[in-house]
Amino acid sequence: MSFYYGLFLIILVRLFYLFKAHKNPPLIQFLPLGDSYTICEGVPAAQSWPTILTDNLRKQGMAIELLGNPAVTGYTTDDLTREELPEIDKKKPNLVTLLIGVNDYVQGRTEKEFKVQLVNILDYIQNRLPDKSKLLLITIPDFSVTPNGKNYTHGRNAHKDIELFNQIIKSEAKKRKLPVADIFNSSLNMEKDPSLVCEDGLHPSAKEYANWEIMIRAEVEKMWR
Repeated sequence: MSFYYGLFLIILVRLFYLFKAHKNPPLIQFLPLGDSYTICEGVPAAQSWPTILTDNLRKQGMAIELLGNPAVTGYTTDDLTREELPEIDKKKPNLVTLLIGVNDYVQGRTEKEFKVQLVNILDYIQNRLPDKSKLLLITIPDFSVTPNGKNYTHGRNAHKDIELFNQIIKSEAKKRKLPVADIFNSSLNMEKDPSLVCEDGLHPSAKEYANWEIMIRAEVEKMWR
């Protein structure tokens, strides 16, 4: 009898800790990295997609904390490497999103140069994450469809070129088995719907950032399911 009683106690203890783990899931420490599309230029911080994402996941019962938003409008991969990557060492996130590259393109960086920079950034982030798979890549939106977007193309076919940059992002994600939130097609709607563009005629409106958040959240939910 003592054997069965001991076995019963062991099973009971294990069930208790399983129940406890289920009720108190690990806290998600979230750090978004990027440029104007991550700081969400043109809208208040409360309407930025990282803030909305955090709020919506909390409403769904996920324990998540937004560790800040170090993204800066105009940042290139060089700027992100110098100014934002150190935040990973300081804040020690276990979930990172990365949306970068549009300013590399605007400043004339080639696809090859962008790839080298992207690989270095991904290596840095993954080497510091507790779980290397908890890095979500986000594609670059097409700014050229906005009313003022043409002012930054310098006569180039930005739509085609950004697609090539995004192929690099997707290819690197596939190699590393990382998820991708593809917001490129959504950004194309800014061409015909003025309500999706903010007052500067270049950046998305709160409405469009909210559309991106839905796609980004779907990928985060898969990562933590």
